[in-house]
Amino acid sequence: MSAPLAGKVALVTGASRGIGKGIALVLAEQGATVYVTGRTVKEGDYYLPGTVGGTAAECDARGGESGGKGVAVACDHGNDAAVASLFERIRSEQGRLDILVNNAFTLSEDLLEPKGFWEKPLSNLEMWDVGVKSNYVAAWHAAQIMAPQKSGLIVAISGFAAVTYTYGVIFGTSKSAVDRMARDMAIELEPHNVASLAIWQGLTLTEKAKDNLAKMGDKMTKSITQMQGSSVEHPGRVIAALAADPEVMKRSGGEYVTAELAQEYGITDVDGSTIASARATRGSPIWKPISEVDYRGK
Repeated sequence: MSAPLAGKVALVTGASRGIGKGIALVLAEQGATVYVTGRTVKEGDYYLPGTVGGTAAECDARGGESGGKGVAVACDHGNDAAVASLFERIRSEQGRLDILVNNAFTLSEDLLEPKGFWEKPLSNLEMWDVGVKSNYVAAWHAAQIMAPQKSGLIVAISGFAAVTYTYGVIFGTSKSAVDRMARDMAIELEPHNVASLAIWQGLTLTEKAKDNLAKMGDKMTKSITQMQGSSVEHPGRVIAALAADPEVMKRSGGEYVTAELAQEYGITDVDGSTIASARATRGSPIWKPISEVDYRGK
């Protein structure tokens, strides 16, 4: 079996289930050692199935032929001390880090409620804590490993909410923030040959998305519910292709529609289908790769 990521070390945050789990499985299948983080340790701790240990075990199974494996680490990405310990463990056990996927994001329970921002509690700022600040903290630690080794890829999981109203003020602002963060990190990481970029997911058929569609599909934006959904592994296939691309630095600083990158790399979903881009109905990325723009205005 071809193992394009053999010898690579990856960290996927928020990977007990959903997109994070799908990404972790693909990276392990392609040969990477994947650190899997999340808060769910035991089944039943959360209303949806999935644990960090379960994902890591599936990574081991998927990486059986390629040498890939999973390493489960219970971690709350809202706890900076826990995150620091996570990276110290990676440094101690592996001595390197090649891929960081910033996927962890807290979705407030009333996310789909059609209320004004002033009618929702300030506790919804938890989406900034784990979704924006957490991205910065993880990338801060990752860059301290990647910059000295002169290689690495940091991927922020974002979406069309960065440019199109989706679910509410805090959610949309969060996605806009992580995109700009990824772009400006790319500028500062460029001299060190470390790439930073954001990918825009469309409708991804996670456990939570399926549950929400079944229970509250009528409250969701039609441009989302009518979108062609992808499996949770589709973005993982795209990220694996980026990580194996020797010219990935040319993409650094950009925002990319996952479905469009998949078509560029000739990637299909797990069932062989080609996922269509939602650019026409949901909006277009703003930030181009820094290799294509005069980002310092000189």
